[in-house]
Amino acid sequence: MNQLKTDVLVIGSGVSGLMVAELLSAQKNVTVITKSKFGQSNSMLAQGGIAAATADEDSWTNHFFDTIRAGVFHNNEELTELLVRKGPDQIDQLINLGVHFDQEADGKYKRCKEGAHSVSRIYHSGGDATGREIVLTLMKRVQRKCTIIEHHQIVDLTMKDGQCIGAEAINQEGERMLINSAYTILATGGAGQLYPVTSNELSITGDGLAMAYRAGAVLADLEFMQFHPTMYAGDTEQSFLISEAVRGEGGILLTSEGKRLMEGKHDQLDLAPRDVVAREIQQEASTVYLDISKVSQFEERFPTIAKQCKSHGVRLAEGIIPVKPGAHFLMGGVMTDQVGRTSIEGLFALGEVAHTGVHGANRLASNSLLEGIVFASEASEWILQNKRNVTEGKLESSHFQLHEPLLTTNELKNIMEQHVGMVRTSDGLAYSLRMLQLDEMRLVEDLKIQSIERYNMFQVGWLMATSAFLREESRGGHYRADYPDQKQEWKQKRILRGIYCDDWAESQKRSRTVFY
Repeated sequence: MNQLKTDVLVIGSGVSGLMVAELLSAQKNVTVITKSKFGQSNSMLAQGGIAAATADEDSWTNHFFDTIRAGVFHNNEELTELLVRKGPDQIDQLINLGVHFDQEADGKYKRCKEGAHSVSRIYHSGGDATGREIVLTLMKRVQRKCTIIEHHQIVDLTMKDGQCIGAEAINQEGERMLINSAYTILATGGAGQLYPVTSNELSITGDGLAMAYRAGAVLADLEFMQFHPTMYAGDTEQSFLISEAVRGEGGILLTSEGKRLMEGKHDQLDLAPRDVVAREIQQEASTVYLDISKVSQFEERFPTIAKQCKSHGVRLAEGIIPVKPGAHFLMGGVMTDQVGRTSIEGLFALGEVAHTGVHGANRLASNSLLEGIVFASEASEWILQNKRNVTEGKLESSHFQLHEPLLTTNELKNIMEQHVGMVRTSDGLAYSLRMLQLDEMRLVEDLKIQSIERYNMFQVGWLMATSAFLREESRGGHYRADYPDQKQEWKQKRILRGIYCDDWAESQKRSRTVFY
């Protein structure tokens, strides 16, 4: 087995992982490992942009209140304030690193408006390729200074005396690698691929959540999955995201009869919070369309979306695109403090895999890239000021107990869509828990990337269904048909889960649930 020693191990190469690697690499030996290709991530697909209150008519307090209103007042207000206060400085930092945002002819930066924002504060690049611009810029810098390991799946975090000392990885040939590190940073993204319709990149299967849970880290708010209202609805197999910025630029949602869908449904109409708009689209008996006829120079403003539409046979000249909701962003995750530290010493979490609490029950548009950048900066500053030595571990054989789920991945996705999707019930969630439990699953001896990934998906699906079953109210991205109202006693009340166990079957029996 190969063995590697590094100051900092970053698992994942999206914007948060790349940013923390960039900021640490001048003083630390940093290794970035990814199960797919370097830079392949949700961040690369991010269309809309990055939010920051920099306009004269804007302020961090406006951004703060927009964020907590969208989050249905479930946010960690202290860290939400930190997020929005740091926004303008982070934009400057990205520009200094070489990121190019779209500008007017006079050199002023363009800013657009998206759902639940009270003012135009979204910086964008290439019209609708902001994430790509940021990721490519950071990749060029990071790959010159850091060790990059591609196509390696993390089997599990390695633990010693309750502390994280690195991780074990495996490649496509089944060769194992042990990486010892002083600090290990999860930047693996969310869990969108647990659903059949999603905006997420193919590799986003909840791996970081699963490995953190098995290590004993505390996870929170896994019931809050955000469904983006406007995924392309004309293809059941290859849907794609149509940015909320399209509605910010004048796009209107129409019923099949040509009526405005959001008329009388919310005072912000088509720019209402995502959970509100998504449920209205789902409740329509027939297809909902996005009318782009009033969007000025649509193809120039949104070249990526226009290209995708054309490749699927959409006649843009007709001015309408069929849309449907799809799994987009997980508000819950591995619980962290303001510098990204988890409940396990030596383990950090950044980006969508983390639960900072800044998104509450429903993320405000274009706050995700901002979160990744802000907390990567906070984490790197703390790590540089706090020395921790590498503990060299040795692993003769993997402790990981891999079980073969009885259901296929597609069956898992259908269960998640039907029972842990946009509308949930006690009976449906109970059925999901029965189907996802591990009692009769077969123990598998040979570790393979695909098997580990599938195992992680089932484990995270079970965790999400359990959390959804326990929250007996509706709030943001979590809607219970049998508990349709918000309850004051559930405001900022979090479902925490985590206990160290060697295998999932035992963890299901011993896993603790704490209401916080």
